[in-house]
Amino acid sequence: MKDFINKLYRNHSLIYKALLFVSTTFVIVYLFPKSGKFKYNFEKGKPWQSENLYAPFDFAIKKSEDEISAEKKSITENATLYFDIDETIKSSVEELFNKDFEKTFSDSITKRRLNQLYNIGQAIIDDAYDYGVLDENYNFSNDRTIAIVAGRVKKKDGLYADLTRQDQLTGIINSYLTKENLQDFKNGFTSLFFDLIQPNLSYDKAFTEKALQESLDKIIFTRGSIERGTLIVAKGEVVQGDKFQILKSLESEYQSQVWNQSSFYWVLFAYTLLVSLALLMLLLFLRKYRPSVFDHNTKVTFIFFNIFLMVFLTTLVINYNSKYIYVVPICIMPLIFKAFFDARLGLFAHVITVLLLGFIVPNSYEYMFLQIIAGIVTILTVSELYKRANLFISVGQITLIYIVAYFAFFVIHEGTIETLELTVFGLFILNGLATLFVQPLIYAYEKLFGLVSDVSLLELSDTNSKLLKELSNVAPGTFHHSLNVANLAEASANEIGANAMLVRVGALYHDIGKMKNPTYFIENQSTAINPHDELSAKESASIIINHVIDGIEIARKNNLPDRVIDFIRTHHGTSLVYYFYVQHKKDFDETDTADFKYPGPKPFSKETAILMMSDSIEAASKSIKEPTTIKIDDFVENIIDKQIEEGQFLNANITFKEIQSIKKVLKLKLANIYHLRIEYPE
Repeated sequence: MKDFINKLYRNHSLIYKALLFVSTTFVIVYLFPKSGKFKYNFEKGKPWQSENLYAPFDFAIKKSEDEISAEKKSITENATLYFDIDETIKSSVEELFNKDFEKTFSDSITKRRLNQLYNIGQAIIDDAYDYGVLDENYNFSNDRTIAIVAGRVKKKDGLYADLTRQDQLTGIINSYLTKENLQDFKNGFTSLFFDLIQPNLSYDKAFTEKALQESLDKIIFTRGSIERGTLIVAKGEVVQGDKFQILKSLESEYQSQVWNQSSFYWVLFAYTLLVSLALLMLLLFLRKYRPSVFDHNTKVTFIFFNIFLMVFLTTLVINYNSKYIYVVPICIMPLIFKAFFDARLGLFAHVITVLLLGFIVPNSYEYMFLQIIAGIVTILTVSELYKRANLFISVGQITLIYIVAYFAFFVIHEGTIETLELTVFGLFILNGLATLFVQPLIYAYEKLFGLVSDVSLLELSDTNSKLLKELSNVAPGTFHHSLNVANLAEASANEIGANAMLVRVGALYHDIGKMKNPTYFIENQSTAINPHDELSAKESASIIINHVIDGIEIARKNNLPDRVIDFIRTHHGTSLVYYFYVQHKKDFDETDTADFKYPGPKPFSKETAILMMSDSIEAASKSIKEPTTIKIDDFVENIIDKQIEEGQFLNANITFKEIQSIKKVLKLKLANIYHLRIEYPE
């Protein structure tokens, strides 16, 4: 059991990566839309590129969205309008009419004329309440079908024009009086009926909408069917009209059948297999070409998290509306990976992500082509991300590439630019603006994952920062030495293609531990008094060695990133404090070299190896008397060759060719520093 636990502990990093790999795979597959993938690609108006296609099973031909929309529109526009009627209103109006009629008209009117007016009044009431009087004016077309109901029992059908609106009453009265040549009684009738007529119809919106929905629910979404074995489309035949709709129906039916039958789990397994293969390729790439990243679980988690994030955002947009797919700023990912790692890893991860997204996006080939081209442009154009102007220029170039590539695809598909929608270009502009969000995102990632980007390195390289200002005040000689080392190391890094910004920052902070006991280091001794004269060689060596430990403590206290602390830990490797080692040997026959050795570790990257060389060369160069080109060359060769002999660079991925290039740079820089000057006359 103990051996098993020990084995688990030794392999905990690989176990974590395996769990991360499996969980990311399943989450991505879960986000994928639950539909199969039709194996044929086709476009409306384009020739069928595959072999003759026969129906693999019986299926119905689905109506197009335009057909369904037109049918829904027709049903909605011709739906019956339902009105509730109060059947008691007419009788009460007639009673009031009988009561108020004689009061309205004087007794001087002849009986015949009075009977005539009474009959006209009754006719007006019958006419107005033939279908009914509306309680308000509704904005419906006159030819809309209506149904009058009482207690959900249909009483009468007709058209909306048959209903009486209250503003029509004057016209009805005038029409009857004109017909009987009784216009003189217009005012009396109008006054009488103005207070008399009451609405008895009200629009039943809820029942009308319920009936409309029932009609809409009865819409049949298919028209005809295709039997198994029927030729659907021949090779080279143009896909248009019914052919296109039949193919869309087959695609939909195929996807539905694949996921609804027993083969569901096989399709799910296939998706899982493809996603896991893509992610596995990424892990293998990291293990072979970026072992420092592969061995760092936080960095691997960071990479997988960003891939998941892009898949998640793209899935959200597709579920909302797939036409906004290009708003998702996929090119943020290679920008971020280039900022924290390098261009090659950024491009590789970008391509893997785009391949995964190809499963879920419409027009997958077009999408993948655009995104891969944009990713390549991102990697090629973006340099020195910490310079804001560079980012704006690069985002502009990326947006332009999107627009140009999309325009080309559109012309190929449509054969014309007349139907080109400029709003799509607006989506690409929004994409570019979203890509500018990379700066705050990098800052957030630095805090969440403890990573360091060039932007942070630029901030750390500012000599006005609190820690460097303290170094310049407490240990001015060490600060000056650090500046010289930074210049030498930066030039060397540029020569071999290492991270010049990182090595410069590491050089500026590599000796901050000397702030604890500044006067014990010769560059800070302003007087002839040397405190080491009062100490033994062993004690002096201990103080010198401890500046590495002190530096790590100061760095952690000031929240310097681990990548910078690595330079403090490794800049002396496991070398000897040779001066005090020799002094001790003079006084004692037996000398333990462990007491005079730096604790290490040895440099484990090109950058830390460069710093070790530059630091040793700059510090020892002060001892050169009457420097000449030959002396400087021999001096550089001897110091670096000694470090090689001691095996200080065995853990660093630096080649002999690169070391020779660094030697060349250091010789040139020292020759410039110690160049001969002419003697000025007094």
